Amino acid sequence: MGTPEFAVPSLRALVEGWYNVTAVVTTPDKPAGRGQKMHESEVKIAARELGLPVLQPETMKDPQFAEQLRELKPDLGIVIAFRILPEAIWSMPTFGTFNLHASLLPQYRGAAPINRAIMNGETETGVTTFLLNNGIDTGGILEQERIPIGEEDNVGTIYDRLMNLGTGVVLRTVERIAAGDIKPVEQQHIDESTLKPAPKIFKEDCVIDWRSEGRHIIDFIRGLSPYPAAWTTMTGEGLQPLTAKIFSAHFRAASHGMQAGAISTDGKSYMHVACADGFIEIAELQIAGKKRMGVRELLLGFRNADKYICLNTL
Repeated sequence: MGTPEFAVPSLRALVEGWYNVTAVVTTPDKPAGRGQKMHESEVKIAARELGLPVLQPETMKDPQFAEQLRELKPDLGIVIAFRILPEAIWSMPTFGTFNLHASLLPQYRGAAPINRAIMNGETETGVTTFLLNNGIDTGGILEQERIPIGEEDNVGTIYDRLMNLGTGVVLRTVERIAAGDIKPVEQQHIDESTLKPAPKIFKEDCVIDWRSEGRHIIDFIRGLSPYPAAWTTMTGEGLQPLTAKIFSAHFRAASHGMQAGAISTDGKSYMHVACADGFIEIAELQIAGKKRMGVRELLLGFRNADKYICLNTL
């Protein structure tokens, strides 16, 4: 059961490993883009290429869907980046259902574990397989594997690495369940105050606060790049307000008397934004209505950049 690209390598690996994938469950097709053409999930596309039957229930509580699953007599359910399942579904397979989660549980339970880990400045992350229960990412842990987060990493680079790492962990988990030599480690007796959550990210969560320290702002940008992207509103006296997404930047510590969010630029090669303890050196951004570009390319056609200021709030 899955929807995005993140689940595809694991699905392919299971088929290539001669496991009997009896069905693939994914989200219904939906209109997308300017032409509102029907869009199929990445998992559905892969399943069709692999010749696998696909189920696309509108809701996980659909009785017809439950009956379809029951007729398949599944031994094991595997969930990768999918919806919350009712107990009637996750408990149906003989050996239960496990989920691949993109964090080192119990840390970063929730919908946006990769984003939140980088935004918080973590230096490592990983993947976890765990048995589903009635909680959110609280079931017994089966397997874990970790990787470092480099200073130049962002969501895009870590997503790709965890996607590939997760494939091996999924296969290892299936093999150990089949062999009967795996014992879940329950997530019990945990001090909840020590846990960092990973709630879903909304547009208003992505606004850069230039009053923050530079290191925090850089982590914030990395944790939202390339999607959904950290952003700011640029405004100035007599100037049309602009919205800018920031994809890449660097921090230079410095003492200054500038207002947080003030822009410093030579109009040719650099654009620096003042923060609490120095400057954020913008490397790559996208002004609303324009393409994503490096700061040098932007400045070729962006006049009066130094007359703008970046707002600190919505």
